[in-house]
Amino acid sequence: MPHLAAILYAMIIIGVILFQCCLIAGAPWGPVTQGGQHPGALPAKGRVVALLSAVLLAFMAAGITSAAGLAPNWQNWTGWAALGVQSLSTLLNWITPSRPERRLWGPVTSIMLGLATFAVVAGK
Repeated sequence: MPHLAAILYAMIIIGVILFQCCLIAGAPWGPVTQGGQHPGALPAKGRVVALLSAVLLAFMAAGITSAAGLAPNWQNWTGWAALGVQSLSTLLNWITPSRPERRLWGPVTSIMLGLATFAVVAGK
């Protein structure tokens, strides 16, 4: 079961990375990201943040899948580190001042946190 949780987590991460790529490309989704500070497309600084987020998300997915005994088979601490970042992300998405962001990402990140927790705790 930890394998399945890790795979589901990684699949959601792929979706979130695609979301970040759309932000980088200029999608007008500012109200549902980065605190909802931008009514349309993100400015250049926000797009850089989206790029860094996409890279971090990829590392998080690799850490969680590794913790569950899957590729890329990194050290176990990477799963715990990813779980810590996921916990912080979930909290921040629930307390964001942007109601649309909270309504979208609060539940998504909560599901991700549950999957990541199960994968790390029950993994290997």
